Amino acid sequence: MPPYQAINQAAGLIIPEIILLATVCIMFLAGPFLVSETGKAPEGLRHRWGILSLLALAAAMFAWMKAPIMDAGAGPFRPDEFVWFIRGISLVFGTLLTLVLWDQIDDGHAAEAYACLLAILAGANFTALANDLVGVFLGLEMVSIPTYILLYLARRDWMTNEATIKYFLLSIFSSAFVLYGLSWVFGIAGTTNLTAITDRIAAAPVTTDLGMFRLAMVLIIAGLSFRITAVPFHFYAPDVFQGVTTSSAAMLSFVPKVVGFTALLRLLPVCFGSASFTDWMPVGSVRVVLMVLAILTMFSGNLLALRQTSIMRLLAYSSIAHAGYMLVGLTVGNAAANSGVASLLFYLSMYGIMTIGLFALITAAGSFARPLRSMSDLAGLSKSHPSIALMMAVCLIGLSGLPPTGGFLAKLNLFVAAWSEGTADGRLLAIVLAVNAVIAATYYLRMIASMYFEQSTVVRGLSRQPAAWIAGCVCAVATLALFAVPQPLMDAALRALSHQ
Repeated sequence: MPPYQAINQAAGLIIPEIILLATVCIMFLAGPFLVSETGKAPEGLRHRWGILSLLALAAAMFAWMKAPIMDAGAGPFRPDEFVWFIRGISLVFGTLLTLVLWDQIDDGHAAEAYACLLAILAGANFTALANDLVGVFLGLEMVSIPTYILLYLARRDWMTNEATIKYFLLSIFSSAFVLYGLSWVFGIAGTTNLTAITDRIAAAPVTTDLGMFRLAMVLIIAGLSFRITAVPFHFYAPDVFQGVTTSSAAMLSFVPKVVGFTALLRLLPVCFGSASFTDWMPVGSVRVVLMVLAILTMFSGNLLALRQTSIMRLLAYSSIAHAGYMLVGLTVGNAAANSGVASLLFYLSMYGIMTIGLFALITAAGSFARPLRSMSDLAGLSKSHPSIALMMAVCLIGLSGLPPTGGFLAKLNLFVAAWSEGTADGRLLAIVLAVNAVIAATYYLRMIASMYFEQSTVVRGLSRQPAAWIAGCVCAVATLALFAVPQPLMDAALRALSHQ
């Protein structure tokens, strides 16, 4: 095949990402020309860039629906059912994040902020699409580098500067872990192509017993644990969440988890000689590592969240605990009758709906100058903003795993997947998950009690961030709707495991 035909064929597999990146280039090139040398921009310019972002996401969604689902063999991209699922949640939740960001950025920096968000979403898709170790790493970095810029742009005070530097330095550190682990896998297999790595390790399974292979797996899991905020690589999250805007915290609470679990689901089965994770489950030292991470992450996140008086720090620890729940699904794998990976993907989607919705409503209830930051700021919210308080309560009940919300079914799926595995490890994980769900309900219900049973000492005006209110409303309705009709989302998660 001539080179130009190979390029055209490969480009045809990544049309949604090309649309996003083309819009990113337009924003980066045109944005500076609309801002004066003193930094002043026409009033309302951020709305125009926001509309352009929504149009780009809509075009990418159309291309996503029309994109082929196929096995590309040894090609650079693998547009299978798993990619279809990851693309869907990244584009849908990217639209919600765009609405949350709408009034959280000034006119002069809106072009760069929206461009960074679109680049992050494209990077998440490329991580799933990549059929090569280098491609996976480039996808991870396409998420990381725009994140540093986005965290800094929204608000440039000393707290944001500190949070951005912490995230920047620790993200580089985690990337070094991942890259070093991938280099060891390359040394074992002699190639960077994931299909070829699968074939070579399957043909010589003795390589998985090598000490260097085990070290490679530990390095990869450690580096990606930073993305998903798993213990002991979680300690940056509370400080960063507290220092950045609520829109940035919403993005950090969800998108890195999508990227981290996507990379783990792509790399771990391949490195054990399995072309898919349809019937794959972690074994040996890797399973032990994942199990210990899951248990420590759940307990650390929930127990430390109990002590918090800052909303952002509490939600940061909550995000850590949810990473532990998802690790239960990854540890169980697909050996049981109830798929742990499908339960993980269902939970990841439900978590995105509930957590982005909660951050959107926190954004809508406050203002850019005076956001909600402490638990005392929630006092009396049901009287000043009754609709926002009601929708926040729905999202909080969902995060706690109580009916009638989709969060209840998400936790139940993980519990059943772990318990039905039939091993002592699986049942231990199921019990730990249930205990932590009870612990988490304590601080979520405390937030609801503050909104409905405490008196506010602050006079609040009407919400001036309607875009965030719309995003929160959509998420609250979806949280309830997916309790009544969860099957379409679960079917999509199950299809993501097929045709690998």
